[in-house]
Amino acid sequence: MSIRLWPRSLIGQLVLAVAAMLFVAQGINFAMLARGQKQQTLAHGGGMAVARIIDAIDRDRRGRIDNGAASGRHDRVQKLLITDRPPPLIPGSVPLADLSAYVADLLSEGGVKASEVSAWAMPLRPRAQKTSYPGRVVVVSARVDGRYFTVRSRIPATGGRLQGFLLWQTLSLYLLLLVPIILIAWRVAAPLRDLTRAVRANPAARDLPPIDEAGPSDVRDLIAAFNAYRARIGTMLADKDRMLGAVGHDLRTPLASLRVRVEQVDDDRLREKMIASIEEMTAMLADILALARSGAGTEAPEAIALPLLLRELTADYGEQGKDVAAGALAEAAVRARPLLLRRALRNLIDNALAYGIRARLSVAREGDHARIIVSDDGPGLTDEQIRTLVEPFARGEQSRNRATGGAGLGLSIAREIAAGEGGELVLVNRPGGGLDAAIVLPVLA
Repeated sequence: MSIRLWPRSLIGQLVLAVAAMLFVAQGINFAMLARGQKQQTLAHGGGMAVARIIDAIDRDRRGRIDNGAASGRHDRVQKLLITDRPPPLIPGSVPLADLSAYVADLLSEGGVKASEVSAWAMPLRPRAQKTSYPGRVVVVSARVDGRYFTVRSRIPATGGRLQGFLLWQTLSLYLLLLVPIILIAWRVAAPLRDLTRAVRANPAARDLPPIDEAGPSDVRDLIAAFNAYRARIGTMLADKDRMLGAVGHDLRTPLASLRVRVEQVDDDRLREKMIASIEEMTAMLADILALARSGAGTEAPEAIALPLLLRELTADYGEQGKDVAAGALAEAAVRARPLLLRRALRNLIDNALAYGIRARLSVAREGDHARIIVSDDGPGLTDEQIRTLVEPFARGEQSRNRATGGAGLGLSIAREIAAGEGGELVLVNRPGGGLDAAIVLPVLA
């Protein structure tokens, strides 16, 4: 299972981007503050220590240091200790390499040649640990002219205060920036979600109300343009349906009249050929009208139990003596127009019987979709045929004889019906031979 780090939604992307930028900015801020604190510590602990050491060396060279200090007595005013031996190291002390290097550089710049410089932080006393901001006791020792000049000073501990400040600052920034961004993104995303649902809606449903024009002006303009576009498409589809209805009526009437006149022909062989041609024209006209009206939406959608539907189709074809059987039927229900879905499945079954001798019906559940599969034992299709045969009037067998496959509209009608129900038509060759023609539809929750 893969973890998706970058969200898909607009709100998620905005929030994540702003949060990441704030995190980076706060990281830079923390680094700068930590560097400033370190420089302050070096300046406070090292600078004062160097000044005291240089002053003690100067006084020592002038003989102004009393013997008590020189013998190891502590100078309370200057917190200075001058000894001939290294100062004792209290257990628990922590060496400070940065401070040692800093003091050595300052002493060198001041013209003092120190053969040895060391610095360490003494452990806090129990009393000092109980204070709100316990300071650090820092000891700096420099060996000059064979003597050790040691200075002790207290540096205020600001680490906890700094971390608290940064935490408060980060939370404040997140509240001040992320909350308004989330509100704005939600205001923009809500009408966009409505627009997305409208775009994905069943194209056969032409009487849907327009989407409310909400959100920022850019989003409102987009929704208004979509509403106008959908209204124009609905008008065009309605005009097409009226035109096709008129054309179908006008063509059926002369065909029926022609059929009556053909039956008066004395030549039996000629009469049968003419009648077959008229029936072929009538069937082709029905297929064309069915293809054109596949998205008309005159039939109301309803819940359909797929196993029951396939069993009914199997029984209908069985009564006609055709080899159609039901296989594995997973329990699944879809919302679709029953007559149109039956027509699409009948077209697939007829193709399977025409090209693959027999047809096997099955239902497979795949997540939130159901796959209605019509399988045959035919030779299958090439990749090029799979791409082209779903187009109108495209046929695997090139003749237009309905006995060998019709006018090439069966798969086109099935595809259009599947698309009108919010699904798709999928053609897949089976590894063992044969073709699986499947209508994939979303299942009911």
